[in-house]
Amino acid sequence: MKQRHFCNNVSDVFKDVATLPAAIPHGAGPHRAPGQSAEHATGPAANSGAECGLGFLPVRVADFRRSVFEPPESLVCYPMKFKMLRCPLRTLLTAVLAALASGGALKAQSASASPSRPNIVFVLLDDVRFDDVIDHPFAKLPHFQRLVNEGASFQRMFTSAPLCSPSRAVIMTGQYPHRNGITDNSERGEQSHRIVTFPRLLRDAGYRTGFFGKWHMSATDDTARPGLDRWVSFVGQGMYFNTDLNVDGQSVKSQGYITDTLTDYAVSFIESAPADRPFLAFIAQKASHPEIHPNRVRTFPAAPGDEKLYENDAVPHGPNWRAPLTGKPALARKVEHDDPRSPVGGLPDAYVRDRLRMLSAVDRSLGRLFEVLTAKGVLDNTIFVLTSDQGFFYGEFGLAQERRLAYEPSIRIPLIVRYPKVAPAGAKPRALASNVDIAPTLLELAGARAPADLQGRSLVRAFTDGSAKIRDELLIEYYSDTEFSRLQGMGYHAVRTDRYKFIRYKELTGMDELYDLENDPHELQNLLPDRAPPGVIEDLSARLASMLGPSASGAVR
Repeated sequence: MKQRHFCNNVSDVFKDVATLPAAIPHGAGPHRAPGQSAEHATGPAANSGAECGLGFLPVRVADFRRSVFEPPESLVCYPMKFKMLRCPLRTLLTAVLAALASGGALKAQSASASPSRPNIVFVLLDDVRFDDVIDHPFAKLPHFQRLVNEGASFQRMFTSAPLCSPSRAVIMTGQYPHRNGITDNSERGEQSHRIVTFPRLLRDAGYRTGFFGKWHMSATDDTARPGLDRWVSFVGQGMYFNTDLNVDGQSVKSQGYITDTLTDYAVSFIESAPADRPFLAFIAQKASHPEIHPNRVRTFPAAPGDEKLYENDAVPHGPNWRAPLTGKPALARKVEHDDPRSPVGGLPDAYVRDRLRMLSAVDRSLGRLFEVLTAKGVLDNTIFVLTSDQGFFYGEFGLAQERRLAYEPSIRIPLIVRYPKVAPAGAKPRALASNVDIAPTLLELAGARAPADLQGRSLVRAFTDGSAKIRDELLIEYYSDTEFSRLQGMGYHAVRTDRYKFIRYKELTGMDELYDLENDPHELQNLLPDRAPPGVIEDLSARLASMLGPSASGAVR
């Protein structure tokens, strides 16, 4: 409480200062994260004001101006010692203004005034597989293809949590579910206000930020999350047609197809963006998540005019389509197929076509985003990102809408990045990558400081170096829920490396799975319990324990 009181007092003094710059130069204050001691602060002004205990600078003066009336959550003050409260405010103000007046540093490092800082358009899709949009044999998606042709499309990109809410939290925070606290689709509204997201960090660094679409980390709370200047969202899953929106705190009944509606708001946000401040437009489309109806009925409604697409096209099937469940004892347990979401044989091909039709509206949305960025003259200074929260099953192992599981169709997702200054056109990076790596990548490209507790790694090196190795393994987590009867008790921790995937079930004994992806890419042959190469299980268990922390057990169950 003392710290917040101190910040408010300073902002009361600043209220009388007529002109202050939009952002404080990094060189004007100590560089340290919340909780870091003064001894570890860095930067030319790390010791400035030491005689009176001055060891702070707020992130943005624009937030300081607002804090006169309503101290924002994104305003972070870093006090060195509580004894600073005894420092006369006149002395403190003099020191702060002197630091602000260091003209060269201000011009070089003002976050909001630098025209070179890239804008970001981030498009998050729902339940879209890698092969839905990359090299599909018949889906016609020209603007998706333009992104691929003009950007870098990661070939081995995976979600670390194949379930809506946990995956979105991973993307937003750069932390795995066991760290960020969003572990399932249950009510997580309160926690989703507390997590530190990359949009929040970008706003602290001077970006104008807008969120448009599905937040989902709550079934009841559609209020704006911290760090966003513009908020257009809905409760839970929303609806594909005429859904109820929360637009900056106001209830709005939308008209039309949700993909188009969200695009309208995002385009307007980009059009109105000031030239002297970079922007982030985060567009979380509902497509291609199923529409939810009573009695567990699900549909995949296309936009008007797209309903007949692909009627005569044959859906491709791989070797694992309706494959026997030999070696998958957890999945082979007896199940009653009374859930229409889990039909015998897996997802019908008609539903696969419906899902692909839904992507046509997204494709037109991408075209509109290209148009507005071009008209504004900022296309090539914009990081244009497209990814998905997780994949989907199209009948592999007889699965349909279950997602959640660690098999490749559920965890392999697209990541396409168009940014000519960094990503060569048509690049196909093969670095092993996870959606936990998205936040640190964007923070680096934006020149914003990443918190020390991020678990992801920046992918920037992989854009230009096709052989770059970013990580040797990635973690996949699922915490048991009760949504699907055939998945009861199948919560797991899994590790995927270049060659192997080890799935360790947390509640089931004798049902773990190990796949040699080099020789068995379709995961047909479980090497457990007795065909694992020497030392492999021990190695993978140690990697799991390292990623999860000291509480993780390394034993095969």
